[in-house]
Amino acid sequence: MQLGMVGLGRMGGNIVRRLMRSGHACVVYDRNPAAVDSLAEERATPSSGLEDLVARLDPPRAVWVMLPAGQATDDAVRSLGGCMEPGDIIIDGGNSFYKDDVRRAKALAEKGIRYLDVGTSGGVWGIERGYCMMIGGDKPAVDRLDPIFATLAPGIGDIPRT
Repeated sequence: MQLGMVGLGRMGGNIVRRLMRSGHACVVYDRNPAAVDSLAEERATPSSGLEDLVARLDPPRAVWVMLPAGQATDDAVRSLGGCMEPGDIIIDGGNSFYKDDVRRAKALAEKGIRYLDVGTSGGVWGIERGYCMMIGGDKPAVDRLDPIFATLAPGIGDIPRT
């Protein structure tokens, strides 16, 4: 499955690495070009900005935003909402305040864009162990991204998939 990732810090970068190890294709963007270049060397498709990232994804698109809560996430989601199309999905993987997520989801729904709030826990060890994910959003969007979630939060042994 194909996924765009905005924010390539320790969490975002390792999420991309885990996905690519399992055969997913990732298009990546970060305001730090070195972070983009590093993942491009590992087979991720680089992009030069949010519009370029969206243009490099096949519709219907899914873009994961892994940025600090607040203005950075608001700005990224607003910009993505301006260049994405009905049927696309934006995922906020950070620790945003739930009322911000409700507001973003409502604004995007008016454009036919789905929004998922995916609280992600696991830190830098998630690349090996997997992540714990608290997924909120409409069922069709969650179901469509199940291959991504199954890769990131597979469960191990007696630990059920999250």
